[in-house]
Amino acid sequence: MDPKDFQNTSAGKVILTQAGYWAFIPNPLPPKLNWSDALVSALSRAERELSRLNTLSDAFPFNRSLIVPFIRQEAVFSSRIEGTRASLVELYVYESGQLTFLEPDDDTREVINYVRALEYGLDRVKTLPISLRLIREMHAHLMKGVRGELLTPGEFRRSQNWIGASGSTLKTAIFVPPPIDEMLITLDALEKFLHTTSQIAPLVRAGMLHYQFEVIHPFLDGNGRIGRLLIILLLNEWKLLKQPFLNLSVFFETHRQEYYGHLLDVSRKSAWEKWLTFFFDGISSQAIRDTGRIEHLVELKAHYLERIQPSGRYTHLVAVLNMVFQRPILSIRQVEASLGIPYMSAERCIEKLVIVGILRMVSREKRNRLYRADEVLAILES
Repeated sequence: MDPKDFQNTSAGKVILTQAGYWAFIPNPLPPKLNWSDALVSALSRAERELSRLNTLSDAFPFNRSLIVPFIRQEAVFSSRIEGTRASLVELYVYESGQLTFLEPDDDTREVINYVRALEYGLDRVKTLPISLRLIREMHAHLMKGVRGELLTPGEFRRSQNWIGASGSTLKTAIFVPPPIDEMLITLDALEKFLHTTSQIAPLVRAGMLHYQFEVIHPFLDGNGRIGRLLIILLLNEWKLLKQPFLNLSVFFETHRQEYYGHLLDVSRKSAWEKWLTFFFDGISSQAIRDTGRIEHLVELKAHYLERIQPSGRYTHLVAVLNMVFQRPILSIRQVEASLGIPYMSAERCIEKLVIVGILRMVSREKRNRLYRADEVLAILES
């Protein structure tokens, strides 16, 4: 890490360690901001579109069903930023085949762990405030049984890490986070800022906290994913996002180089305004897209309800249809287990949905056949 790249020290400072490498120590939050018209406008737009997403999702009669696919989409794209290549379809195929003891590949397992970590965090905040303890607990779920399992899951690092191209060292890395002693001090300051009552707008605080967590880089692996999980939890905790319907990682993955570049420029140039403008633009543009996806799913479900015309013979048909929107790739066994209905009832409902063109069979194994809702998947992946 070249200290000459970090001349503006208002975001932090570089130090020369006793081991002979340079490291960056961020200043405590909050920084002083230059509230330009562009930054004010970006924040206002993000707040407006996020509020619209919340309002519309509240009005939809089956919004709880949509939590499952939106969490999975977030997991796929947040993991993809780190190089994972598992798709939404592969995730659903694995989850539909669990009863056959199908083993996922490493990429799919990492995405599954992200889902579990996010679901755990959303449930845990009901009894435990967002804190360093909760962050460690989510990290333990994220890293369980995957490639980083040996890198102290659930514990802050006890050795120095760095960010750079493959083969880089502490002296050639593009960025070196705080050494251990300084890391613990900056984490303590981050938690104090998190819990201190502030007049700073919640979205501004979320953007600041995401940067601060990433620059501290407190784990040996999984920092990016945990940092993006933290955004969702903060928006949920502060009532800006009542349900996890914002797939912000889709925006970050689409603009990956800008995302990394803006975070690095805060450290190098104290470019807070550019980072926060980018962050707010991501929230507003993704909220618009996710609002549109929800509206399309609601329209599609209304169309499907007209098409199936439930009758006494298919007493569980609407429940199965609801499950299709949660899990657009599923098996009869999965329906039986999830809804607690007899296998024959689940099979009749699936067959009805195939007949009317909502589902199609995609595997012909005698056991645990898979069925796919192409129109639902197309909207979720759009």
